[in-house]
Amino acid sequence: MTQAIPNSRPFIEEFWRGFRAELPLLLGVMPFGMIYGVLALTAGISPAQAQAMSALVFAGSSQFIATQLIAVNAPIYLTVFTILVVNLRHILYSASIAPYLQHLPPIWKVFLPYLLTDEAYAVTIAEFQKHSEVSPTAAHGFFLGAGLTLWGSWQASTAIGVFLGTVVPQNWSLDFTLALTFIAIVVPTLKDRAIVTAAVVASLVAVLAVGLPYKLSLIVAAFCALLAGYFIGER
Repeated sequence: MTQAIPNSRPFIEEFWRGFRAELPLLLGVMPFGMIYGVLALTAGISPAQAQAMSALVFAGSSQFIATQLIAVNAPIYLTVFTILVVNLRHILYSASIAPYLQHLPPIWKVFLPYLLTDEAYAVTIAEFQKHSEVSPTAAHGFFLGAGLTLWGSWQASTAIGVFLGTVVPQNWSLDFTLALTFIAIVVPTLKDRAIVTAAVVASLVAVLAVGLPYKLSLIVAAFCALLAGYFIGER
């Protein structure tokens, strides 16, 4: 049975709870940020531009794709379109978390979406789903703590990659840590048949459709997983 979050819980307490919840995921995020910093330089992006992209875009997969397209002098419209397609998954994140934030003032609804990344969403939605009601303190306090923790680590890891990452041997292949991070996000959510089915279908479709352009395999896998999970849930 779920419990309502006490409305008397202080904002700062929720903030630090979000901070602590995000810390384990940084083990995979920071090496990924370092790799981005190194690749940005090799693609001809200046250190200032690479750091600015992390601050303004704040989306690891999009930054990697943009870096690859910039390296081959792809047209700007193609770069923008590809990034848009890759980030379509955030529509699903937004729809999932919106009911818990609808009571917040407009200023929070404008700012918090900037922090809506994969890892911040994972710990925040898990926290919200534990309770039958979410107080305004829990909604923006926990989310803010998790999101800012991830944002700060991403900026720091980008800087390390830009200024120090060239001394890291390329054969270390640190990019595997991102896969471990997503495994750590998904596994705790596998609690019923519908969710397990959705995860299996998403994995299979993503592999089978990997040849689709613009990373569309991810979007196709997501929608197939939604349909499969919904079907099993209804049954």
